[in-house]
Amino acid sequence: MKILIKNGRVVDPASGRDERADVAIAAGRILQIGSVNPDFQAARVIDAQGCIVAPGVVDLAARLREPGHEHEGMLESELNAAAAGGVTSLVCPPDTDPTLDEPGLVEMLKFRARKLSLCRLFPLGALTRGLGGTTLTEMVELTEAGCVGFSQAEVAITDTLVLQRALMYASTHGYTVWLRPQDPWLGKGVAASGGVATRMGLSGVPVMAETIALHTLFELVRVTGARVHLCRLSSAAGVALLRAAKAEGLPVTADVSINSLHLTDVDIGYFNPAMRLNPPLRQGRDRDALRAGLADGTIDALVSDHTPVEGDAKQVPFAEAEPGATGLELLLSLALKWGTDEGLTMAQTLARVTCEPVRVLGDSLGSLVHSAGRLVEGGVADVCVFDPEATWAVTPDVLRSQGKHTPFAFADTGMALPGRVRATLVAGTVAHEAPRRAG
Repeated sequence: MKILIKNGRVVDPASGRDERADVAIAAGRILQIGSVNPDFQAARVIDAQGCIVAPGVVDLAARLREPGHEHEGMLESELNAAAAGGVTSLVCPPDTDPTLDEPGLVEMLKFRARKLSLCRLFPLGALTRGLGGTTLTEMVELTEAGCVGFSQAEVAITDTLVLQRALMYASTHGYTVWLRPQDPWLGKGVAASGGVATRMGLSGVPVMAETIALHTLFELVRVTGARVHLCRLSSAAGVALLRAAKAEGLPVTADVSINSLHLTDVDIGYFNPAMRLNPPLRQGRDRDALRAGLADGTIDALVSDHTPVEGDAKQVPFAEAEPGATGLELLLSLALKWGTDEGLTMAQTLARVTCEPVRVLGDSLGSLVHSAGRLVEGGVADVCVFDPEATWAVTPDVLRSQGKHTPFAFADTGMALPGRVRATLVAGTVAHEAPRRAG
């Protein structure tokens, strides 16, 4: 279908383009940006007056809950949520049930996502069989099936020798290993260690649970040369270690979640189970360091850490609540809020959820690597059209995700966030379109 997006402000962080222009799309590709040939006959016109036309959002951390946890989220519901949030590509971890450690499971998941045509899906394969931390998976076969990297999700490998062998093997084949840095023994608490956790009588997770794991990983990277992506940093000390590792030239990248970027342990309030998250919310100084690290490029990408949780799993005491929160529909808005708070330009803000996540994925994207996360003539037409001035209230009833729990949602008024997505296009197909409404 031929589509014309007209009257919008086109912002492409990768190229630095920021201008009022029209965008002509045909056969899933961008034909022209700027003054469109008058002979172009569009079958559909999207009026982007007052809106920003940007590359589709790329989310490096979203659990879709299928297969195995369909009571918490279905592939269709969560990909609908992605489209509603302007997300056109997402990476899902391997901790499904069964675990993504067999090529057939990966192929089935990708096939189902393609049939829905709502969002591009890039699975991570399990680094070890069943995430058990002992036997390495067949990484070559999983890559051929469509995996873009390998991960242990939230399950740490306790045997450092196994981890070293995994990184050596990944390095040999040029694969990226995605790991969340947390010591398995020190990281068993339910809240960040500190005054809040102590007063509330909650078991704590100290900062050194993250820093000890980082020191170990950086030593292994020095030995093996493996590319490692650090998932969801949570502390100021972690940011400092990452900054030093990058200055040294180690092949490491990192992301931070929308929750850690905006919230602190004080927000737990009166044992609010919506604030039960992994990693746990830390102190204000940690949040501030994460925000600064994302702004200066030490942290490469902002992620939703989308983890839908069923209602009953949150209607329990804080320490017993299942960690997680829905986030796909909030990622763009919370990125915009952060960018405004930090005094960044629109292009600088959008880079952390478009071209920078694509840079993390690198060659694993195959033919998409040269145009994903960008608006470029001849490139794939993955586009997000949003109104930066419009706000919306985060209430459970407006969320498309099957999971209705998020720290930013309130039953009555909700938190007002900037940026209403007007339209989302994936490969030139309209995956989501919302009516224009005021405020």
